[in-house]
Amino acid sequence: MASRLLLQNLSKRHLLRSTFASRSASTLVLAEHEGGSIKAQSLSAVVAANSLSQDNPVSLLLAGSGSSLHQAAEKAATCHPSISQVLVADSEKFAYPLAEPWAKLIQLVQLKGDYSHVIATSDSFGKSILPRAAALLDVSPVTDVVDINGPRQFIRPIYAGNALCTVRYTGANPYSVGKSRFMKLSSQDTGRPDLGSAKIVVTGGRALKSAENFKMIEKLAEKLGAAVGATRAAVDAGFVPNDLQVGQTGKIVAPELYMAFGVSGAIQHLAGMKDSKIIVAVNKDSDAPIFQVADYGLVGDLFEVIPELLEKLPEKK
Repeated sequence: MASRLLLQNLSKRHLLRSTFASRSASTLVLAEHEGGSIKAQSLSAVVAANSLSQDNPVSLLLAGSGSSLHQAAEKAATCHPSISQVLVADSEKFAYPLAEPWAKLIQLVQLKGDYSHVIATSDSFGKSILPRAAALLDVSPVTDVVDINGPRQFIRPIYAGNALCTVRYTGANPYSVGKSRFMKLSSQDTGRPDLGSAKIVVTGGRALKSAENFKMIEKLAEKLGAAVGATRAAVDAGFVPNDLQVGQTGKIVAPELYMAFGVSGAIQHLAGMKDSKIIVAVNKDSDAPIFQVADYGLVGDLFEVIPELLEKLPEKK
């Protein structure tokens, strides 16, 4: 039977609870949750933790406030067989994923649990929190890991994803940075799947010319049940927010179908979508680099092609 443990060295305002089994974990996974459930990418981090060694039970750390946090914790306890502990930090300090409180929490949990590894997803959540936590723990983080070869060797991409580098961890001195503060939480329920996990992604480039024209991409995505992506040029032009950017400095995607409209195919963009199973490209320039990686290519005007697709495709039920 699982039991609950109150870590006594925490203040009353900062409650940390642990649901644990008989064995102790050596890996701490920082979990994201939303709507009372663990996010899929956090479960992927748990799977990655299993690559560190053959017998590597995992502690899952959740932080937040309110009933949704505890609902997520209850589900997390049974979401993967390697999870031996679910640590829950319930405080208003964690209402938003700010780096400072999270880093201090990780430091405290590490001192209590003596974990050999701390793992988080390589997104804005992990990239914001882990460097500061690493500084507090006096270690050096290894970022953008795509494969794990044992407890001290990690594979990560370099040169815009065109080469892979094996990193052997040795640690480094921490770097002092300034404090961040919460400004506002901006979210929009579009009804479309998340860009990072969508099976179909429809991406538009600078050739769409305006934010108003970019709505054609959004309409097509809605009909296909797809996520919307954009090139850096489209983001820099203000057509869409930067959380839709696909590429080396944006999100890395590998959907079953990737559709690119008005995308030239800069190497930085290709690094973010080249692993897609099927790539479809539409561009007026027959020499556009995107055609070199496309499975299907159409030399044509997107302002003619997209309306025809919208007319032919049935409405999503």
